[in-house]
Parts: sequence; C-alpha cells; structure tokens
Amino acid sequence: MSDPITLNVGGKLYTTSLATLTSFPDSMLGAMFSGKMPTKRDSQGNCFIDRDGKVFRYILNFLRTSHLDLPEDFQEMGLLRREADFYQVQPLIEALQEKEVELSKAEKNAMLNITLKQRVQTVHFTVREAPQIYSLSSSSMEVFNANIFSTSCLFLKLLGSKLFYCSNGNLSSITSHSQDPNHLTLDWVANVEGLPEEEYTKQNLKRLWVVPANKQINSFQVFVEEVLKIALSDGFCIDSSHPHALDFMNNKIIRLIRYR
Repeated sequence: MSDPITLNVGGKLYTTSLATLTSFPDSMLGAMFSGKMPTKRDSQGNCFIDRDGKVFRYILNFLRTSHLDLPEDFQEMGLLRREADFYQVQPLIEALQEKEVELSKAEKNAMLNITLKQRVQTVHFTVREAPQIYSLSSSSMEVFNANIFSTSCLFLKLLGSKLFYCSNGNLSSITSHSQDPNHLTLDWVANVEGLPEEEYTKQNLKRLWVVPANKQINSFQVFVEEVLKIALSDGFCIDSSHPHALDFMNNKIIRLIRYR
C-alpha cells in the first residue's frame, strides 16, 4: 500500500491514498497525481489545490466508492457541479446530472402554507428639533409576522430572490436569515410616521421590499398580493379545500398547492 497523501484544498486538509486520487485516470486529479501535471505545495509540504474545501469531501468520497452520497438537505448542488467540472471526474458529472433530474421530479408536486399574524405596538424615539435640542416622541407601529413552509426548497429560493429586508440602509435576501431550507419566518414593520431613518437601525426594525418592483410592503394585503404573483407564476394554485374561506379573505392563512 502507498503512503497516505495529505491534500490542502482551499485551506481544508484531507488525507487519502494515491490509488484513490488516480482512480479515474482521465480526470484532472488522475493527471496531477500520475505525474502528468505539476502540483503545488503549501508551507507544510501538503499538495495544495486552490478550490472549495467544503464540498471536496463529496468528490473524494466519490473517488473512493464511485457512488454519489449527499445529505438529504444538501443545498450546494450548483457549487458541487462546478467543482466536478473543474476536476473533470466524468462519472461524477453524470451522477450529478441524474441527481438533479431526480430532484427536479420530486420538486414538481409541492405545497405552500403561510400563516400571518399582525399586531400594533408603540415605538418611542427622540426627535431633533434644533441643535442640541431633542424631544421624546412616540407613534403606533404595525408589526407583521409570516411563517412560510413549503415542500419545495426551490420555491423558497425563488421567493428569496424577490423579497428583501431593508435594514441599516442595505437590502438582504430573506433566505439569508433562514437555517431551514423548507421554512422561513419573516418579521418586519410598516413605515412609522415621523420615525427618523436612523431609529429603524437603532431599534433593529426591518422593513420588507419586493424587487424588481422596488415596492415596500406596508400591509398584509400587499404581501399576499406579491406572494401570490410569485407562487402562481411558479405553477401554484389556491387550495380550495383549505383553509376556511374567511381565514383566507382575512389574510390569516394561505395555502397553495402545485401538481405537475
């Protein structure tokens, strides 16, 4: 048996064998470790590859077993496909294509459920009336909460490309605040009359925008209209059997389904 080989892939270390790295001779790794291509070394003498270190584990496991093993909640298929293209492991590229077809079929039928809550609370803030002269003021503020669940991770990604939080003068996708690929919880406020812009940042009050329309969402009616536009364009339709029509009209519960 050959001695173990340690790779430094984008700063992450992996230890494997020469036989594993050359298991697909026509790949870039096969060429690198058969002497057909030069290799770089880091300061510790490890072979260095300037690529993504996190997803390399899946590539290395494929070299070991010739089988694609991914966790059920794997969310970096695009990155893994690009890395497989770089390393030119053709059987892995084909396995990824088959996996994407499988995921696409599973995504065709989907359910979307949204529960909405709204409350009014008082916000206190200071107003600068003149240099070194401030007064305390308060105003009513509408606070919105939306719990969104969908069996389609791809739809929630689509939603995340349309809806953005506005905080500290910057826009950030709603999905950047989520850890669960099937679930989103949104909390935002409507514009508050008389509230200085800096107070939104100071009090961590997020507003919600829809792009590319660049429209601020100041009511549940607008939120529902925008979400329905996005969902209907993606093949969803309203589930007439649930929820109760009164709940739907009152913007409390929205349930949509998709059959393809």
